[in-house]
Amino acid sequence: MHHATPLITTIVAGLGLAFLFGLAAQRLRLPLIAGYLFAGMVIGPFTPGYVANQALATELAEIGVILLMFGVGLHFSVKELMSVKTIAIPGALGQIAVATAAGTGLGWMMGWGLGAGLIFGLALSVASTVVLLRALQERDLVETQRGRIAVGWLVVEDLAMVLALVMIPPLAGLLGGREVPVEESAAQVARIGIGPIAATLLITAAKVSAFVAIMLVVGRRLIPWLLEYVAGTGSRELFRLSVLAIALGVAYGSSTIFGVSFALGAFFAGMVMAGSTLSAQAMKDVMPLRDAFAVLFFVSVGMLFNPLVLIENPLAVLATVLVILLVKSLAAWGIMRAFGHDDERALTIAASLAQIGEFSFILIVMGVNLAIVPQVASDLVVAGAMASILINPLLFRLIDRKFPARPKPEQTA
Repeated sequence: MHHATPLITTIVAGLGLAFLFGLAAQRLRLPLIAGYLFAGMVIGPFTPGYVANQALATELAEIGVILLMFGVGLHFSVKELMSVKTIAIPGALGQIAVATAAGTGLGWMMGWGLGAGLIFGLALSVASTVVLLRALQERDLVETQRGRIAVGWLVVEDLAMVLALVMIPPLAGLLGGREVPVEESAAQVARIGIGPIAATLLITAAKVSAFVAIMLVVGRRLIPWLLEYVAGTGSRELFRLSVLAIALGVAYGSSTIFGVSFALGAFFAGMVMAGSTLSAQAMKDVMPLRDAFAVLFFVSVGMLFNPLVLIENPLAVLATVLVILLVKSLAAWGIMRAFGHDDERALTIAASLAQIGEFSFILIVMGVNLAIVPQVASDLVVAGAMASILINPLLFRLIDRKFPARPKPEQTA
């Protein structure tokens, strides 16, 4: 008789419950992410019954992060971003600043240090790509000017978070977390008198710059050529395998050789692949596996959630939700109005960004692992994500009532 291994049990439990709760969320017309997070909570250590192997779930989630970031890179379009740069860039940076300041203030009120508050605020400042795109697609807004602004705004937020993921580990000690061991190269640089933190940042910047340069100079030629060569064999199976091998290989190589995060490596792999004429086919082929591991990523985040936070810290949960729904929305609406956009467009952007998701989880998990933020911060972020994801469709329905659908010039813009 064969006994299921912890790995198989974790995958079966995670995907099985995610399917059931995802189906329930779909029937209730809620984003699927809400169902996945709830599935993780059910098999997590804070609820009775079966408890999945959290270490294995975390490792599976890493693959989910890689494929999610690879997808973000594949979707990244410099051309589309430049078409709305006058509002998307200042708007995203302004909203990040406001939400981060609000989150930092909330953390200070709860007795946290400045570093913990900053990470917490950053986690609350960035919206979910999955939730935003679904909301826009349901209303046929993706190709409108409103849709382009929302997507461009989110791209700028994602780029800012990618930069944060690179900078947080070397700054962990300064932010009040666990000191990341200083590499020998950084220690040697520090001997010239610039300090260990500055030396670590300098080495990190040098490694990231070297990686980016190689990807933009070599990768931009090699990856599209490799895809064309594999496509020329006529084997769809080999083509799918090549896409996955590139995504995972670049992410792993960037971490092993250059010391940068899996997320950054995967993002650049996707961005470089986006320059290929076969990028659409690559996205289509990798989507099923990306979705499966993304589900496990959301399940693993749900496992971190302690429902007792709703009883023990109800005011903190409420304040977190208000930062996401109210502070972020008002900031986005105010910026849009200040740049001369009408109320309908401003409210659409505000509602689109009044939620948090993938990057929020990646940031807060990194913060917990580096001992920068307390575990309760993770609980608050997951609670805020679940609440905002559930409420977000209601905000769009209110806007739909205020501005009934009608033909607009912007829909063909």
